[in-house]
Amino acid sequence: MSDLPLAVLSLIALAPIAVVMFFLVILRWPAKKAMPLAYVVTAALAFLVWKTPGLQIAAASIHGVVTALNILFIVFGAILLLNTLKACGDISAIRQGFVDISPDRRVQAIIIAWLFGCFIEGAAGFGAPAAIAAPLLVAIGFPAMASVVVALIIQSTPVSFGAVGTPILLGVNTGLSGQPQVIAVVESLGLNHEQYLHLIGATVALIHAIVGSFVPLVMVSIMTRFFGKNKSFREGLEIWKFALFAGLSFTIPYALVAHLLGPEFPSLIGGLVGLFIVVTATKAGWMQPKKVWQFPDEKDWEEEWSGELHVDTHDHGKVSRGAFLKAWSPYVIVAALLVLTRTVDSIKGLVRADAVTIKWTNILDTGISTSSQPLYLPGFIFLVAIGLSYLIFKMNAEMIKTSWKESIHTILGAASALLFAVPMVQVFINSQSDALGKMPIVLADGVSVVFGSLWPLVAPTIGALGAFIAGSNTISNMMFSLFQFGMAGKIGATEHVVVALQAVGGAAGNMICVHNVVAASATVGLLGKEGSVIRKTLLPMAWYALFAGSIGLVLLHGIGLNLGTFLVIGFACLMLWLITQGIQAEKTASSSGQ
Repeated sequence: MSDLPLAVLSLIALAPIAVVMFFLVILRWPAKKAMPLAYVVTAALAFLVWKTPGLQIAAASIHGVVTALNILFIVFGAILLLNTLKACGDISAIRQGFVDISPDRRVQAIIIAWLFGCFIEGAAGFGAPAAIAAPLLVAIGFPAMASVVVALIIQSTPVSFGAVGTPILLGVNTGLSGQPQVIAVVESLGLNHEQYLHLIGATVALIHAIVGSFVPLVMVSIMTRFFGKNKSFREGLEIWKFALFAGLSFTIPYALVAHLLGPEFPSLIGGLVGLFIVVTATKAGWMQPKKVWQFPDEKDWEEEWSGELHVDTHDHGKVSRGAFLKAWSPYVIVAALLVLTRTVDSIKGLVRADAVTIKWTNILDTGISTSSQPLYLPGFIFLVAIGLSYLIFKMNAEMIKTSWKESIHTILGAASALLFAVPMVQVFINSQSDALGKMPIVLADGVSVVFGSLWPLVAPTIGALGAFIAGSNTISNMMFSLFQFGMAGKIGATEHVVVALQAVGGAAGNMICVHNVVAASATVGLLGKEGSVIRKTLLPMAWYALFAGSIGLVLLHGIGLNLGTFLVIGFACLMLWLITQGIQAEKTASSSGQ
């Protein structure tokens, strides 16, 4: 089979992804039906075409199941925390507190999804921002699908430095470390490996900062287009000043930290600084919209917008500062514990110690290993916060029982999808034999033949594809960093720029990653509608990856009469046109007297 042309092998390698897209996105099958089929197709191709040994497929599947259980643990913790607040009634204080900051849903989405989400991504990773932000948005009155979509769109800019820099420090580092061709290039630049990794991280932050500054504007425009009464992009563009201000409030400190301190803290510090600046400005009334935007009345929502999570969203009157802080205390505890367990070496060592780590090395003598660190996972952090919440809110047994019953019901719905989706990914990644390399690498090889010297333009898309497949920017970087480095050498491009484009695309791919979509949907009871979610996040993901690729071409070839310059000018004109539309919409809102 290894004698098949590369083009044919690439198309075969594309089949598992095509199956997912066809059944999940085009036919809108629920993930619990589409993913088992995708798993069977992937396993069959691995066995029949790639000649992957059956034991290797089984071992990869076992690793996938363990990973899926880790994800389910995180999702369950996020659901249970929200249901705990719902059961004791303090969720209404959170809702009213945000209404007191701003009643405008666009502003609320930017504060919770973009800024708070970026901070949580910097601390935790693991898809935790969507798992936290989506149910919080539902709690303050957002439709379930709108909550998931906006929470996924922000899973882009902060992701490269999520979990205190894991996608760079573990993903890119693992992909490049110890490779002779990498060592030669690093030495020719007069750098050591750590300095080279810092250079890649700074380049990643620069590209993200340019594209990511527009993410809040794109996010709210998609929200108003798909979930507004008037189905209008312009209603989102109307708050262009505030959206760009919120974007820059995160990306400027983010890029500075990446350049000065390295990959660990850009998203964490950028999120905190941005949150402080934007909330302060919002309370002061700066750049606030003239006309408050709301979703239609709940009775007028489309059927697919709603999930099984229902929260009382009636106005309960102005809440005191103390009541608001008390209601928020579980999330403050979660954020604090996430930071402590990721940044304080003694605590980090305790929760990741071998004694509390579950391992299975060399599964079935295949070289594949799996592990779980339950005390390090955000799911355990959620459980600690929940336990403290029982004391803070003086919850009785009936309240606790209700919250657990609802959470278990919700997580069981997500389990069937994830327990096939993640093993499918692991089989795809581990589908190699003596005759053929891994499916993702064969697929990327086929794409490289088509694009040749224009490879930097599509390098982010390959990274995004890796994240879509693997459910992780870190794994995407592990798979493709060396491949991207080698492609740069083939076309005479600067290697660290192309590797940075890989990392940027791997982050953007989290918007459509099936794992993230299923997990975020599960937290709001939106299971079965994953395809509709991906339809809405696919466009911003494509915009992000192509914009980043265009910037990459300019970084490599400079500004001049070249494709990169023309494309960047095109994207700049597009963003300026959107802002112009926003200015016009803002004037219309002002002249209407509202």
